[in-house]
Amino acid sequence: MNPKRTYFGFTTPQQRKLLFETWEATGSITQACEKAHMSRRSFYYWKPRFEEYGDAGLEEFASRVAHKLNYKSAEIAQRVTDMRREHPDWGKVRIAQEMAKANNWVPLVSPNTVKRILRDANLWPERGVGGEKKP
Repeated sequence: MNPKRTYFGFTTPQQRKLLFETWEATGSITQACEKAHMSRRSFYYWKPRFEEYGDAGLEEFASRVAHKLNYKSAEIAQRVTDMRREHPDWGKVRIAQEMAKANNWVPLVSPNTVKRILRDANLWPERGVGGEKKP
């Protein structure tokens, strides 16, 4: 057995259609996957959609974009930016700690999320080469 696995890239709707046409004609998953140049895993991924929607289910796929991003509510982002404007010398850790302190010491945001919120609001200093602040 070859220890290297074959890489199968993203599939096209035509490949998926060929896969299921071949599978229905032959009844063999192996033959269908070989003919369509797809993996068995892809076959089992698309099979429920094909059985439910037919050929139309093979057209589009779920987005590959991250579905859970750590974006906070506008209210929290506003509180972070307000704290930064009131106390420009506070860093990301201090702001995160002050927000947790105001919330009975239950953390609301991480320091890196504070940094991202401040960067999005243009309140975080950009660093140049060597860690120097840009003018």
